[in-house]
Amino acid sequence: MNNDVLANAPFISAAAAFFFAQLFKPFINAIFERRLVWSLLLSTGGMPSSHTAGVIALVTSIGFTHGMGTVSFAISATFAAIVIHDAMGIRRAAGKQAEVINEWSRILSDIHREGQFTPENLKTMLGHSFSQILGGTLLGLIVGLAVTDWIVGL
Repeated sequence: MNNDVLANAPFISAAAAFFFAQLFKPFINAIFERRLVWSLLLSTGGMPSSHTAGVIALVTSIGFTHGMGTVSFAISATFAAIVIHDAMGIRRAAGKQAEVINEWSRILSDIHREGQFTPENLKTMLGHSFSQILGGTLLGLIVGLAVTDWIVGL
């Protein structure tokens, strides 16, 4: 039994994909928004989806190191499907709800100018669009393959 975590290709693949996705977010955002937002390094949402990149790299690496007919692959693929569904569905809906709540909060603040109401903006960038999920999927596949090949060879 190997206890060397650095030899664990699925774990390193997932961690590396998540790290690279977070690292790329400010720069990809700068291309579209024409400004660098460093807080995206630690933020949820945005392009590419780091959650998707991480779970796809995990599934890819497990598929190549353990085989696609294994229980490990089945567990990781099911886990990935849940994470991606949550990122694109539930968390995205929560972000849209936060936008509406923030707008109502601004309206209430205008009505109660005497300071009785203090609005607190909710985070609206929670989930991911299809293109952000696709970006995370591609990044996860690339990192999963590269790291697995580097650690165990393909």
